[in-house]
Amino acid sequence: MISRKPLRVLVVDDTVLYRKIVSDALATLPNVEVVGSAHNGKAAISKLASLKPDLLTLDIEMPEMNGIQVLEYLQKNTPQTGAIMLSTLTHEGGAMTMKALELGAFDFIPKPQSGTMAENRKKIESAIGPMIHAFQRSARVTGVLKSASRIGKPAALKAARKAPVSTAKRPTLRLKRSKAEIIAIGISTGGPNALSKMLPMLPKDIGVPILIVQHMPPMFTQSLANSLANKCSVAVREARQGEPIVPNTVFIAPGGKQMKIVAGADGKSRIIKITDDPPENSCKPSVDYLFRSVAHHYVGRSTGVIMTGMGSDGTEGLKLMKQNGATIIAQNEATCVVYGMPREAAETGLADAVLPLNQIADMIMKTVRVG
Repeated sequence: MISRKPLRVLVVDDTVLYRKIVSDALATLPNVEVVGSAHNGKAAISKLASLKPDLLTLDIEMPEMNGIQVLEYLQKNTPQTGAIMLSTLTHEGGAMTMKALELGAFDFIPKPQSGTMAENRKKIESAIGPMIHAFQRSARVTGVLKSASRIGKPAALKAARKAPVSTAKRPTLRLKRSKAEIIAIGISTGGPNALSKMLPMLPKDIGVPILIVQHMPPMFTQSLANSLANKCSVAVREARQGEPIVPNTVFIAPGGKQMKIVAGADGKSRIIKITDDPPENSCKPSVDYLFRSVAHHYVGRSTGVIMTGMGSDGTEGLKLMKQNGATIIAQNEATCVVYGMPREAAETGLADAVLPLNQIADMIMKTVRVG
């Protein structure tokens, strides 16, 4: 049976104001229990044994022991304890957030930098609610599927089938025989860690450009690009307005902006256009926004990849890409932090291949090299 016990949360922040804001926001959520608070990482660790939290909401910048050091401790000593980070909207905060996500943090929430306590509480509440729900769901499903795999008994397998995600048989590869000239990737929750594992598996001479929409606010996408650039053979950078799309380069959509492809002045080349168009699916940048432009400008010559993330951003864009002859790859349920964005593509047959994270790069290469 899937456990429905309350999620026990320890709130960790060095300011009384944010401990209050986060605690109040969590108190509005069903099946969530705030079991305590701590003013820094050292105090938080001292309370782990007695409070037994399932999750920490964790400020990154704290005296004595910061959030990164707490994550390192959790990773070594209590890996079953999750963490959601609160980070400041600065370049330094963005770099530390990337490190936190690499260390296993579930996701992060930018700290509002202005506004009244009521306004900031509303911002935190609107961000943390869906995130907590996704964390609970992910934890339940992971536990059930691990139990089914370990025990192998009918009861465990029955529980797995009742888990709140599908375990239906995945579609097999139906690879089109046209060569992809561009790779477009959509990703959200769990994305930085997934990209840091997948992109380094691509060779530096892949021969095509790669465009990525990772749901993130301003400042953080530049930190993500810097982090990935240090790990990858291909060049990685945050995309800039008007730059040409060149091979062997990863272009990451800037946080808080929309990114699409448009025709160059010669009518043949393709360039990046960064806009301030409205959010789509409550996302800015939006995967659908990018995917539509790829579908229009690379008919029959593209590969769309949809990976871990909350929500359904990217689904409509993938449908258009598929109609226009693209090959579609979806990350599988077992390796997603949140199986939201790839779900429909995987379960409706829209995807030509549904693969674990460690096989996606190889499949991308197959679509690039098809003749």
